[in-house]
Amino acid sequence: MSFRGRVVHSASEERLEKLIAARLESAADRESIDQRIWDLFGEEWCIMFTDLAGFSRNVAEFGIIHFLQTIYESERILIPVIEKHDGVLLKVEGDSFLVIFRNVPKAIRAALEMQETTEHYNDVHIPEEHILLCVGLGFGRVLRIGDTDVFGPEVNAASKLGEDIARAHQILVTDSVRDAASAVENIDFEEIDEVPPGARAAYRIVYKR
Repeated sequence: MSFRGRVVHSASEERLEKLIAARLESAADRESIDQRIWDLFGEEWCIMFTDLAGFSRNVAEFGIIHFLQTIYESERILIPVIEKHDGVLLKVEGDSFLVIFRNVPKAIRAALEMQETTEHYNDVHIPEEHILLCVGLGFGRVLRIGDTDVFGPEVNAASKLGEDIARAHQILVTDSVRDAASAVENIDFEEIDEVPPGARAAYRIVYKR
């Protein structure tokens, strides 16, 4: 059974490639071309990057079958949560997800439920099979190219937070996410020292149980 699928929107990619090629011409009006690109592909999204803590170490210790099992199980238990909160899964690369949400509150609620889901999963599995989830969130205007990729400062910031800075069980967010999260109850934000490029500040979400 498959828990993810891929839809390739080649028309979007082809249009972007043509505009980039035009931008490279010596007499190109780059400002005008840039505006056309933003007009075509510019959208506002909340970006989620996830990662699994300790994953590379566990692969080295337990082997490739363990790697495949952990990937399968993380997709099985987490993708339904993403869909429940109206997230769009764009990519799965190794142990990482790239997901986009139309609004910040849904993204935060999804992240909280994803962490809760992994906690319940870990309660009934041996330590070497635990899924230790790290989440990074950014929010702002991005270039969305079909259902294949997104680009922008908040994308870069979310990637850094989720894949490099966050530790197991943490949800780290940019200042843009915090500013748009007023509708989410029972959470606090604790500022962290490490601020990724593309953000003015970064925070750890604390859930008040």
